[in-house]
Amino acid sequence: MQREKRGTLPLDEDGFGKLSPERQSAIATAAIEAFGKGSYKEASTDEIARKAGISKGLLFFYCKNKRQLYLHTMEYLYEKVVDMVVDDAFWQIDDFFELLLYTARSKGSLLERFPWALSFSIRAFYPDHRDIKDTMNRWNQEQIELMFERFFTNVDWSRFRDEVDPKHVMNMLIWTADGWMHQRQASQEPVRLDELMDEFTLWLNILRSWAYKPEFLAEPLGAQAGIA
Repeated sequence: MQREKRGTLPLDEDGFGKLSPERQSAIATAAIEAFGKGSYKEASTDEIARKAGISKGLLFFYCKNKRQLYLHTMEYLYEKVVDMVVDDAFWQIDDFFELLLYTARSKGSLLERFPWALSFSIRAFYPDHRDIKDTMNRWNQEQIELMFERFFTNVDWSRFRDEVDPKHVMNMLIWTADGWMHQRQASQEPVRLDELMDEFTLWLNILRSWAYKPEFLAEPLGAQAGIA
């Protein structure tokens, strides 16, 4: 039986969730690398099992097929991002753009632990295999919607000009990032974290200067989070 509700992935009640944290980490780390290096189809479950230090048969005992392995890996990484980013300092920030900048900067420590996480996440945003395409497209869209309900509860929305919808600002950021990613893919240029962060900070500054009331633009972006 699969667990599925809004904002969750359709995961079978198999053995992955019952594994020790160490075994989950070994499998997820190997899977993030495999799915990050190449497409879903190209990712080798033999290689994932080998790097995780288990047999392929045992891998499919924990996750009954490749699709379930992928979805468990996605959920594992998502939970690690939340654990590492959403800390006490996160909840002290009430500025929308500051919070986005803080979140992006905080993900750097995650990438030190999972070097292929960025590539895996980008591929997950553009799923192309029938096994995962519909599921991931739905899940990605739901995460955007749930962001406001779950993580932006402390944001002071009065900073925005009356005619500006914060959700539209978020969509503009996503569309801009989407265009930048596609441009990189078209030119076959690798996505570097430092370049992406520079671009993301630029987009935040541009949208902030447009979206906020003038009285809330005195301090530079990053001042509230101590990273200006």
